[in-house]
Amino acid sequence: MIADVAVSLSVLAVVLLLSDVTRRLLVRALADTGLSSYAVELVSTFQLCCFTHELKLLSEVGGIPPQLALTLTYVTSVAHGLTFRGAVGNPCGALEHAYRARFSGGCAVRRIACQFAAAVAARAAVPVIWGLGLSGMHDRHKLLGFRCVSAIHATLPEAAAVELMCAFAVQTVVTHTQSVEERYRVHAIAAAITTAVYAGGSVTGAVFNPALAFSTQFSCSGNSFLEYCFVYWLGPLLGMMSSVLLFSKVTPAFSRKPSPLHLPLRTKKQT
Repeated sequence: MIADVAVSLSVLAVVLLLSDVTRRLLVRALADTGLSSYAVELVSTFQLCCFTHELKLLSEVGGIPPQLALTLTYVTSVAHGLTFRGAVGNPCGALEHAYRARFSGGCAVRRIACQFAAAVAARAAVPVIWGLGLSGMHDRHKLLGFRCVSAIHATLPEAAAVELMCAFAVQTVVTHTQSVEERYRVHAIAAAITTAVYAGGSVTGAVFNPALAFSTQFSCSGNSFLEYCFVYWLGPLLGMMSSVLLFSKVTPAFSRKPSPLHLPLRTKKQT
């Protein structure tokens, strides 16, 4: 198992290095075209999906202890936060930015298209890496035909509720750490992601990202496409919307001080 983990960490390091170099080159090459943000979104989401594929394989085929899996989740989440260079990597996040007018509607749609394109590319790329047989775990997965089974271990409404709650929790942390310095904020968000994975991982895999789920879950046997959409697309979307509306509309409405009643003053003196 130690050898499998070492190889997987080496693979992740190479993916991170290549992704970061590619991001920097594309930002320079596309600086005057207005397309650099979409290129960064594409590369960053590809990085996220590749990392998650490998961590998922370590847990399901490699059989690493849950404590190690959670540690790797935290460390890789911090790595993503420090290297994404403004990318969102999550369709729900792009929609949240559009709601807050940080992105235009067209920008959000194009970013989401880049995220799903990257998800498809990662799903096609990781079997090629695994096919190289760099570790015994990769060889075993290759012998199984790179098959995976559904991570949903509950009824569909329960699974969707878990994804909703995970997305709600992470979005709430994202919202309330806006003013925190970025180098500290990434740790808070990574801790929230790791906690959500700990709480919901045994039920759905705790993905709470529609593009990431499309890459890592939708090709697995056990559920239909529409069932996956219900759990991994609708659940996170409702969770993000619930958090945003709660803290941008509902909470401020209840926290406003009631305006004082202005009663007319009696100006006529009694005789």
